[in-house]
Amino acid sequence: MNSISRIRILTISIVLVLCVPLWAKRQEKTAEKPAAVSMAPAAKPGAAEMDRLKFYLGEWEYTETYPKSGFSPNGGGRTPVCTPASSGGNSLINTFHSQGPVGDFEGLLVMTWDAREKAYKACAFANDFPGALVETGQFEGDVLVYRSEFPVEGATLKLRNVTRPTAPGKIEREEYMAMKDAPESLLVRVAAKKR
Repeated sequence: MNSISRIRILTISIVLVLCVPLWAKRQEKTAEKPAAVSMAPAAKPGAAEMDRLKFYLGEWEYTETYPKSGFSPNGGGRTPVCTPASSGGNSLINTFHSQGPVGDFEGLLVMTWDAREKAYKACAFANDFPGALVETGQFEGDVLVYRSEFPVEGATLKLRNVTRPTAPGKIEREEYMAMKDAPESLLVRVAAKKR
């Protein structure tokens, strides 16, 4: 063996001898789990807010009561069926169907949490109006309040929808409307019971 080969072997041997303790120390560090790091998955943004809407889940029978108004000159009511379902925890999807003196109604309502606005959003689609009605909501205590505005015949129609669980398996909801700056009037009162 020549001297250059011996120097290479000696250098490689020294490097290996010096690296073994460093490698062993590194193995110990990677095997240790930091005490401050939690292994639980991080909460999904909006999960807590969507969890507050779980009272909607299930199949519901509603009794709608319409006071006499320009919308419903004779008053009246109908008994719809609503079936909300969760969509992976990110949204709640409600389907509606009702028949009665005020007419037939088919609808779809999707509720979600908008993290940017820090508010609930609801999009309603129905057979008795074109397009979508978009509402913005917040809990005020235990009451969920959605508000929306949209142009109608050269004016602005304002809606306020108030929903409160009253007992396990029971919900009350009221929808109010106002044209321009007029005071609100009750559009419909709903009492719902889980099937």
